[in-house]
Amino acid sequence: MDIPDAERIKHREIAFQEIHPNPHQALTAARFLADMDGILSIDPVSPTLLRIRYDVLITTLQEIEETLSELGLHLDSRLFHKLMRALHYYTEDTLRANCGCLSGELNGTEKLFAKRYELIEHGCRDARPEHWRRYL
Repeated sequence: MDIPDAERIKHREIAFQEIHPNPHQALTAARFLADMDGILSIDPVSPTLLRIRYDVLITTLQEIEETLSELGLHLDSRLFHKLMRALHYYTEDTLRANCGCLSGELNGTEKLFAKRYELIEHGCRDARPEHWRRYL
């Protein structure tokens, strides 16, 4: 089913709690989400407010916010933000269901962290060439 870009591309604001050891949570989130599939643009408006534009057929607000929560950032938990979050989750799930996407099919939190892990330089890689690894 073809969906016009106006319905598929979502513009959202993610608000963070003001009291947190990291005073610039929006900037931290923007840096982390920059490499994520489906994210089209990220703009940290203030230290606690992040504007994001993404393709709902690739990722959803719920997946993005779950990833940020696992990263240790605290989303704003005031009633207004909770209601808006629930409304966005519902409408995006309905849109994806109407398109034939199964929930969690395209982009899970585990895939995001695995991709991020691959991009980070660390000492957990085998430096030997492929043919040496299969030698024994």
